Amino acid sequence: MTLRRREVVHVAGIAGAAAVLGTAGPLRARGTAVRIVVAYPPGGVSDTAARLLATLLEPALQSPVIVENRGGAGGSVALAGVARAAPDGRTLGFSAISPLTLSPHFGVAAPRVVPVIGVMRTPQLLVATPAIAATGFADMLRLARARSAYGGGGLRWATSGVGTLGHLILEEVRRATQIDVVHIPYAGGGPQLQDALAGRFELLSTNLAPLQLDYVAAGRFVPLALGARQRTALLPQVPTFAEAGCPGANRSSLFGLFAPQGTPAAQVARLHAACSAALRQPAFVQMLRSSGNEAGADATEAFAREIAHEFAANRRLFTQR
Repeated sequence: MTLRRREVVHVAGIAGAAAVLGTAGPLRARGTAVRIVVAYPPGGVSDTAARLLATLLEPALQSPVIVENRGGAGGSVALAGVARAAPDGRTLGFSAISPLTLSPHFGVAAPRVVPVIGVMRTPQLLVATPAIAATGFADMLRLARARSAYGGGGLRWATSGVGTLGHLILEEVRRATQIDVVHIPYAGGGPQLQDALAGRFELLSTNLAPLQLDYVAAGRFVPLALGARQRTALLPQVPTFAEAGCPGANRSSLFGLFAPQGTPAAQVARLHAACSAALRQPAFVQMLRSSGNEAGADATEAFAREIAHEFAANRRLFTQR
């Protein structure tokens, strides 16, 4: 898929923009509320993390911090709204980086935002729902092929939307294994969980989180594979996608905070300093540990470089298709 030049220039220029950040300064109107727009519906690990971060930020910013959920288009809807907000440091978006690094390759314009800080890295978990009696990744492949051979159609695979990391993982697994799957896109993690438990589709890409782990422990979901650099101690028996023979699908989600393009460097620097301190608080560190997540790229420049690097890697991937 061909990208419009302005989308490439915007994403590639994020790293350069981060390099010109100045020293921190006060927000213009101390005491005025700061708004964090979460790019997903309530109930998921990203929502939990954003709400905890908001609570921890209030003392440092000396302002109320309000969380608003605005799901849709894999995070692009929320970040597009943030991009239209006044660039005064009072509106932030909390999202995975996929609206900047992946969605443009599916034809969705990259939102005009700048990175503030990388918050967390979340493994992607593929589970089998009650709609299929798979015992593991290899068994899922066997059942998928048998179903196709007998005219049963492809396995239904739900993700958080077109152009999301779950969607990319689906495509990579399909390419590596040649199984027949039907993509079922949702607006976010919360609604798809309820449909997964009801067996309305066979496979689910989801962020690794305590609620999903509870469903695995209760036998409601069967974990099949994990997108992560290595296995997690929370699910030591579950292979990574690379171990399962799908190295291209071995991806995790990097979440962070974004501000409207044009936000003064001093405002971004102040927000970064406050967020960096909040992310080191024991409550946030414990939340990451208990959910199987890792800390994200702290420095704004490092976060921006990761975004630019992943955008370029995805562009090469799509060019090869």
